[in-house]
Amino acid sequence: MGNPVVTAVALAAGHGFSKPTRPGIRLLAGLGVEGDAHLGVTVKHRSRVARDPTQPNLRQVHLIHAELHAELRARGFDVGPGDMGENVTTSGLDLLALPAGARLRLGPEAVVEVTGLRNPCAQLDAFRPGLMKAVLDRDVAGNLIRKAGIMAIVCASGPVRPGDPIAVELPPPPHRPLERV
Repeated sequence: MGNPVVTAVALAAGHGFSKPTRPGIRLLAGLGVEGDAHLGVTVKHRSRVARDPTQPNLRQVHLIHAELHAELRARGFDVGPGDMGENVTTSGLDLLALPAGARLRLGPEAVVEVTGLRNPCAQLDAFRPGLMKAVLDRDVAGNLIRKAGIMAIVCASGPVRPGDPIAVELPPPPHRPLERV
């Protein structure tokens, strides 16, 4: 796709849907994005906390590819970085094609490990009517494709800023495709 790069970063201290973009964020190993509502060792997404607050937080960092924003804008949706709740917007990297366990070095220090696909929720339609359907697709076999980004845990702390390069380290084969997490 090209040279992968961070194009935007965002965080929100409160539980809401969109996250305002920032000049930079700091990732904290084992926790997530410093100052973000989803920071923590255990789950922070309200629906998951209600089910079992002791579950490990496999959704510490949410990443979306800028190419999805472009696709959605071409379909008439006004969306940009942080709008769908992501912490890191990337460009030049097919996030959805990464295997589970892939590691991404974001900038000089921070490293995240991909845990799975974001499962789109009805909040997307509250933000922009019809958006949930727009981030779901079907492959030729009829299998559901979730396009709303990926989730990751933080393996190494560090700052992340727009313009930072992204280096990909694949896990040893066999590679497991991403599933919703």
